[in-house]
Amino acid sequence: MKLLALPGDMERSADGVLEGSDIGSQKDRVVTEEEWLQKWETGNIGFHKEQGHPLFQKYLDVLLNGRSGLRLFFPLCGKAVEMKWLADMGHSVVGVEVSEQALKEFFAEHNLPYCEEPVPEISGAKKLQSTSGNISLYCCSIYDLSSSIVGKFDGVWDRGALVAVNPRDRQRYVSLMITLMEKNSSYLLVTVSYDPNKHKGPPFYVPESEIKSLFGNHCEIKCLQKVDDFSDRHRQWGLDYFLEVLYILKFVA
Repeated sequence: MKLLALPGDMERSADGVLEGSDIGSQKDRVVTEEEWLQKWETGNIGFHKEQGHPLFQKYLDVLLNGRSGLRLFFPLCGKAVEMKWLADMGHSVVGVEVSEQALKEFFAEHNLPYCEEPVPEISGAKKLQSTSGNISLYCCSIYDLSSSIVGKFDGVWDRGALVAVNPRDRQRYVSLMITLMEKNSSYLLVTVSYDPNKHKGPPFYVPESEIKSLFGNHCEIKCLQKVDDFSDRHRQWGLDYFLEVLYILKFVA
């Protein structure tokens, strides 16, 4: 029996599912900061989950691993409700987001008093910090951050961040994130899988092969779950399937 090779742009992921490794025309797609600000101003934030993300709730223990008092980072945080949950559990939460409106909505919707202060190292940036001190949200480009400004983290919840970064900037994004990770830290990453020739993004399609090439030299990578998240919204985008894929990345000492 002759085994047929897979087409050059297809590969089998760890669970045997055939997926494309080619991101198609998305590789040149650019979404500007102004476009993201406009989404918040017009309420075009279908990506926000008011009830939190079910995968976060299911796999939170994997991220925390029985540890308390962690420093946890939310890249491109929007007004993610999970930040409040973790702060209430006694962890210290840091987020970054270009939309000041998103950050102010977060504090307002949770009735959290906060104070604003400039970030001396970053021109024009602000830090909005809960008066309790355990939630610090930076209003600036993520690329302006560094470990000398925000320190290093025991855990990351990356949902709607890597998949929102312009594809040509992924290496830059991941290189920064790696510098922000403590030894023995954990990174929960949610990506999306769909046919990138049928939707321009965001969210952008990030194949498993790219996760391995971006992160593989720095951590252990395990795919925890793939979830069929297809909805009318995705059908309107012209798609016929849409998966969320959850990974745990472990930065071992």
